[in-house]
Amino acid sequence: MNTSRSRGRTPRTLRVAALAVLLTTGAFTPSASADSARTETPVGTSGGVTETVVRVKAPLPASFGARPEACEWLSYLRYRSSSGPASSADADRVLVAQPGILEGAGAFDSVARNTVTRAAEQGRHIEFWALDRRSNCLEDRTGIASGDQHTAVDYYYRGKQVQGRTFAGFVGNDKLGWMAKLGIEQTVRDEYALLAAELPDQGVRKDKVLCGGHSLGGVITGYFATADFDGDPATTADAGHNQCAGYFALDTTVSTSLGDLSGSIPDDTNLPDVGLGYGVVQAGLDSGLLPRSLSAPVLLNPETMTLLAIAGVGALQNPGGEADLPSYLPANTNIEATNRFLFSKDTATFLTGSPAVKDFRLTNEAILGSLMDDQSVPLAFLQSSVGFFDGGPITDKNFPVANGSSSQPGLFGTEYKAVPAEPHGPLYTWRNYDRVGDPDDPGYRSSDGTPFTAAGKEVTDIQELARSMAAQPLDFTEQYFPTKLVTDLELATSPQVKRLVVHPDGLTANPTLTVLAGDGLLAGRVPADLHPVVADGYQHLDVLTAAPVQNNGRPEPVSTALTGFARTPR
Repeated sequence: MNTSRSRGRTPRTLRVAALAVLLTTGAFTPSASADSARTETPVGTSGGVTETVVRVKAPLPASFGARPEACEWLSYLRYRSSSGPASSADADRVLVAQPGILEGAGAFDSVARNTVTRAAEQGRHIEFWALDRRSNCLEDRTGIASGDQHTAVDYYYRGKQVQGRTFAGFVGNDKLGWMAKLGIEQTVRDEYALLAAELPDQGVRKDKVLCGGHSLGGVITGYFATADFDGDPATTADAGHNQCAGYFALDTTVSTSLGDLSGSIPDDTNLPDVGLGYGVVQAGLDSGLLPRSLSAPVLLNPETMTLLAIAGVGALQNPGGEADLPSYLPANTNIEATNRFLFSKDTATFLTGSPAVKDFRLTNEAILGSLMDDQSVPLAFLQSSVGFFDGGPITDKNFPVANGSSSQPGLFGTEYKAVPAEPHGPLYTWRNYDRVGDPDDPGYRSSDGTPFTAAGKEVTDIQELARSMAAQPLDFTEQYFPTKLVTDLELATSPQVKRLVVHPDGLTANPTLTVLAGDGLLAGRVPADLHPVVADGYQHLDVLTAAPVQNNGRPEPVSTALTGFARTPR
């Protein structure tokens, strides 16, 4: 029997309070005057952790061209111990985290809280800064911030106003000209500008800051560590590695190569052919002939990523209530394709669309679970381990690949997939991570007798995941991920990108903590020379979303490792 029942759950009062303070991106109630170069807005305090959203003005060069005013700012979520110092410079450590591909600051919510809490229990006051990339400035959180699922759907899909605001629509390629130049160089410069603004004393940065990230954030950290920011390699106070006391990598490695991230970018994205060469690709981005933001027909585009947050709203609003989201959403090709991809048990079901997701009775939690759980969503880099379906018969999901026969485990993962089996039947509920393996667990199995899951494979609380997706002022996802950021990294040997690695020894200039998901992107090919901490049973997103107490009754290992690393003598 599991020992972690209800421990690590987020109180509903906090979730409601968090929803109440959410405001539209770019329109937060600031703690300073409107013309200030910095604002800091309270999000909430709970469990000894105080969260704020910080925005720092950092205008882009004029050469980037026209862009929204909101994109002249850099944003991050600041988590700190409520009993610790108010000034970041006085904290014992400051962990600064770069998000992964298609990922926003909200994704770090659980690991940030867990790490700050764990350190405070040991008498250390640390901060965790979850960074948003500049392109997140294009997102409109108004509908999500309403805290009501129907209101959100009406706002984004039916043109209805919320608080006097009308959704301007998802941003097309023709409005993203400035993002054609938003590659790895500007991304690391943005991190440097933010650190220099928030911690002006370089000595403090070198003494206290730990630089790192999740997934692609490890590669960005590698480029940051090797960068030079004043144009003179001989003066090294500005060098990236001298802004950090150490590095941390969450299901990734700190490097200047994408080699360890195979499977993190699906084949059906609109990523240009980098075989054309740097100059041709850049010209295509500048002209708009190539897409300036990364997307795919299913799951990976602004519309469908908005659906993830809307599902999170429902799971917070009425977890056990019967969901009407599938029928309340408008019918369009994008949504239909996504629903078929996620809920079809086989190819025939995908092609015919019958039975459809709206033919099943699902709770709001089950909707979110089916969108994010590793036994449901096929793409490995989107998977978390939040429990399992309950309440009715379950069958194998053999689409897009058959259970037990994946030829691309890096892309699809290795966990067996499942879907509800009985349309127009029972109400399917969601068994949270800490109830898997309990005496009343049906113990669902695949058609070949393989258990779909077990207690040791489930690590993330679905209510914490819902909070991270729906009750944060900065998004869990990144709806407009800059194409140039990926093409730059894929063209790492081109002179235009290679010149950015000014201090290659920066990669090894500081100690590094590598924490890997046992079932994540690097499963089966762990780089032993890095002496990584391996979180058994974790998927790629679990390193960010896992609950503070696991099913074995022990503390969550990722935040435990980060806390120990933050205690390393300076």
